Amino acid sequence: MDKNAIKKFAINARNELRTMVKQKASVIGISENGIEDKLSISTNEIEYYIDDKVPLIGKDIQKRKKLVEELNTRAKKSDYKTAFNDLVEEVAYTWFNRIVAIRFMEVNDYLPSKTRVLSSTQNRNEPDIMVDPLALEGDLGAFSDDDRQLISDAWETEDPMTMDKLYKMLFIKQANALNKNLPYLFEKTNDYAELLFTPSYNHGVIKDIVTEINEDDFNVKNGGQVEIIGWIYQYYNTKLKDKVLKKKKYKESDIPAVTQLFTPDWIVKYLVENSLGRYWINVLNAKGNKNNSKQIADEFGWNYFMPSAEQSEKVQIKINNDSKNLSGTNVQDITLIDVSMGSGHILVYAFEVFMQIYLSEGYSQRDAAKLILNNNLYGLDIDTRAFQLAYFSIMMQARRYNRRILKYDIKPNVFDIPEYNDLDYMQFADLVDEKTLKVIQLIIETFRNGNNYGSLIHFASDLDWDNLIKISNNEELGQLSFGTIESNQKIKELQEILNISKILSSKYTINITNPPYMGSGKMNPVLSKYVGKNYPNSKSDLFATFMERTKELTTNDGYYALITQHSWMFLSSFEKLRHELTKDTLINMAHLGTRAFEDIGGEVVQSTAFVFQNKQVNDYVGTYERLVDFNSQDKKEQAYLKAVENPQIKYVYRTNQANFSKIPGSPIAYWASENLFEDFVTGKRMDSIVKPKVGLQTADNNRFLRMWYEVIDNNISFNSKSIKESLESHKKWFPYNKGGAYRKWYGNYDYVVNWENDGYKIRNFTDSKGKVRSRPQNTNYYFHDVISHLIIS
Repeated sequence: MDKNAIKKFAINARNELRTMVKQKASVIGISENGIEDKLSISTNEIEYYIDDKVPLIGKDIQKRKKLVEELNTRAKKSDYKTAFNDLVEEVAYTWFNRIVAIRFMEVNDYLPSKTRVLSSTQNRNEPDIMVDPLALEGDLGAFSDDDRQLISDAWETEDPMTMDKLYKMLFIKQANALNKNLPYLFEKTNDYAELLFTPSYNHGVIKDIVTEINEDDFNVKNGGQVEIIGWIYQYYNTKLKDKVLKKKKYKESDIPAVTQLFTPDWIVKYLVENSLGRYWINVLNAKGNKNNSKQIADEFGWNYFMPSAEQSEKVQIKINNDSKNLSGTNVQDITLIDVSMGSGHILVYAFEVFMQIYLSEGYSQRDAAKLILNNNLYGLDIDTRAFQLAYFSIMMQARRYNRRILKYDIKPNVFDIPEYNDLDYMQFADLVDEKTLKVIQLIIETFRNGNNYGSLIHFASDLDWDNLIKISNNEELGQLSFGTIESNQKIKELQEILNISKILSSKYTINITNPPYMGSGKMNPVLSKYVGKNYPNSKSDLFATFMERTKELTTNDGYYALITQHSWMFLSSFEKLRHELTKDTLINMAHLGTRAFEDIGGEVVQSTAFVFQNKQVNDYVGTYERLVDFNSQDKKEQAYLKAVENPQIKYVYRTNQANFSKIPGSPIAYWASENLFEDFVTGKRMDSIVKPKVGLQTADNNRFLRMWYEVIDNNISFNSKSIKESLESHKKWFPYNKGGAYRKWYGNYDYVVNWENDGYKIRNFTDSKGKVRSRPQNTNYYFHDVISHLIIS
């Protein structure tokens, strides 16, 4: 897969589509500056907005009216400029998603018509759909007299403009026809979306996706994977993400772009095989399978499954007894959810593993595909674009195993978490009792911020969701006082949030996700308040909050597996979270460090992937692969695979997680030796002998610090032992203990500080209001021997 080509295409596609949409809007008098009135030369049949050269006629006049109505409605919720730019983005990604989907389907021969829409199999300039469109009427829908005339005129004259009109008509008919096969991606096109988009096979996005991305990258028979959908989506958001990252606070609409991170394929396999795969191995063991876990994993082809460490007899007896009482021993009863699914990469591979399990149990591929969609997989996201692509990717995975799956009325259990501000709980007051009304009130008010809270939304566990959903399906709701069309819409919205609330209040056998990363300082006030109130132990970063949330959503004997930043393992701000998590059993950890996500500048993010079982097994010895010293994504993967084959390799650690609590703060210090753990138990804490002191904080390191080699040697005092000696030396620069990265043979003696004349400039460093900014503390300890920066990390 040529990711550079994919990235270039996706970035350019977003720019081209947004530019096209804006240009189309501008010629009908609509821009981010406002909406123009029609020119005086307009008539009832023809309207002009910019000049007399671009007329608006026929159905397009009504389409513009609907566009104006939509913009005015959106502007009431924010402002006009925001409404315009949001609509441009929405129309652009709507057509982008459809172009990508159609390309994947045509390459794999999944289109119902079996006729290519974007390209030619006959080495023609025109796509196959244009060659004999009348023969496709059964798949595309009936052609009107005007459509037939256009087909005739186009091929008779071969006039480029007429051919373009023909292609636009056929492309949109194909998109609308796919509504019956993939209704949640190919929704009935909004009139204004058609008005603002003109597909072309000669240039632009459609031409580029055919010519710039190797066809085999889409072709599952030739090594292509559904995975390409995720990469295209990730790269499509590149420029938007770069722009949003510069903000001090992230608005609700910024959250998807800034937090979504496409998970590398091998890490997805690690997470799925060591949670879902491990659970199924437990099931087989409970059924009396005599093979060990590695043999079973090899039979399924689970190359990333890491067998557990050898356990004590006492622990092994408990594990064996527990396996006899698993909550789900039938594959149809095992549920797996990704609560921040993005474009569905984890769910797609989980589908593959479920398929292997079903086939091993004697199911046919066709039946298994339907059962997986109906029973096993669940996913949630706040981003409509991501939801559409996750839905599409899962359906395409199912299509590989069931040729008729697109003809069934099946919707996988993946959802776009909605946000509704127009629902009033009092509209339902006459239909329910007071207690039920209060529950509906709580739910409606929560979903007014649905796109902020996402999967973090949770309610009391004792709510009767089935009864609430039954009430929402009551025919009496159709008789509410706010009109039939509006009534139906509000009922639909209520039913949607009730169904999603039920999903968010259920328990799942397996939870796997790559959660959003967002520090508390970047959260908007609405999200920050909700997280602080509902997840106080993990409020420092959104990824940690999702760790706590996945634990909540997991059955007592199930597994939750995530890839996150590794800071939760050490920092004091996550100490309470660690105490809660280690009440469960940490089965495995692949400690990745930097460069696990090379496609997005992976040297910045320090990552760890791990699997917990949601139950406590005392004295369980977990397995930890320390991959932090391997400096590329590929090298980490290869090192991990070597560890699977040879768990005795030096960077694989085995330790009882009870040891972590022996160290103050309970860091996940899996690499610490038994002697070190014992030292913490029997030894004296340093702060019981001496009181720690805070030293010099300059307030502006760029101004007052230098690397030692940046200044003249004879102006550095290396020998001062006291303030007096430093003054007598008349030197400007003095060694400064700043800490730094791990060094095996020698400490971090890199920096010198400007302490000339007893730190006169630092002591008198002030802001614009004359307030001293620096903090020289405990100066009587300066220049003395010291033990500093004792950090477990």
